[in-house]
Amino acid sequence: MDIGILGLPRSGKTTIFNALTRGHAQLTGHAGGAAEPNVGVVKVPDPRLETLAAMFHPKKVTPAEITYLDMVGTPRGFGKGEGISGPFLNQLARADALLHVVRAFENPAVPHVAESVDPDRDIATVNLELAFSDLGILERRLERLQLGLKAAKPQEREAIHREQEFLGGIRTQLEAEVPLREQTFTDEEARSLEGYQFLTAKPLILLLNIGEDQIDQQQAIEARYRERYARPGIALVALCGRLEMDLTQMSEEEAGEFRAEMGLPESGLARMIQVCYDLLGLMSFLTAGPEEVRAWTIRKGTSAPKAAGKIHSDFERGFIRAEVVRFDDLMATGSLAEARRQGLLRSEGRTYIMQDGDVVEFLFNVSRR
Repeated sequence: MDIGILGLPRSGKTTIFNALTRGHAQLTGHAGGAAEPNVGVVKVPDPRLETLAAMFHPKKVTPAEITYLDMVGTPRGFGKGEGISGPFLNQLARADALLHVVRAFENPAVPHVAESVDPDRDIATVNLELAFSDLGILERRLERLQLGLKAAKPQEREAIHREQEFLGGIRTQLEAEVPLREQTFTDEEARSLEGYQFLTAKPLILLLNIGEDQIDQQQAIEARYRERYARPGIALVALCGRLEMDLTQMSEEEAGEFRAEMGLPESGLARMIQVCYDLLGLMSFLTAGPEEVRAWTIRKGTSAPKAAGKIHSDFERGFIRAEVVRFDDLMATGSLAEARRQGLLRSEGRTYIMQDGDVVEFLFNVSRR
């Protein structure tokens, strides 16, 4: 899972990146944007892996991961209605979700680019940039369709007209400030849009970067803005990026004591992992054996063959069945053999929908087509 971090200059994007990844990225931005983002990989804590490791004694244990991409600096013109293009657009387009860092802290030593702190204005500004980017993609595609119409055969023109009408409808709604994530599509239409990688179709996390003097108001701030921006595919969190970054540089014990004093129940890093999973509708299934115990991230509602394909395309292509036991049942019985004896280790076919915490072994035949 890749999360692309963006925001206006001086919003604290890289501070948030360091807080969420325990990173040490340079905090000074680069005018015009950098060619490559800061990249941080976070291991997703899962106590079930430790329990399975104690049972199977594997050579290695591999947790699920989240990758954060910090778009270092900002392109010239970003925030001025010019849209997003070039490497910056390409990096964001590859992300599974976007994290917009919104400045909510006051600091006279770091003046806001718009000379005042106004989260609502900044959210609207970046939303418009994302929409302008998508409108540019649509316009270019519609222009190509119009050019292609002239040379198209009669039987091809109907399909071109249908696509023009479909994309034109999306454009109209975007111009009315309705992002793609809030527009309604059939399954077939949604599949046809996947290759475009529209930015307003991606799940969006609004992260209000508050100051240390606002920590006692964190829950109230979050509740107020969450109500204001309650939309499909949007999550909202308030965090103090500077404090969270400083805490990640402490030992776990020291950070825990400090959090207790500040009334913070969990780290921003852990909280954001849960937010990402909830927003994207993700869960984990588990594989266990003497070689490796591992967590695999999939979307809720994923079928057994599709989950098998997460491990290797051959597993999906040659899927025969899945041997599945619930994690809790495996712990209660103490072994796969006992789980099988008690009828708790099940054979599931192609229609089985994976559940969070399933411990599974996939049986497949690479010669199947």
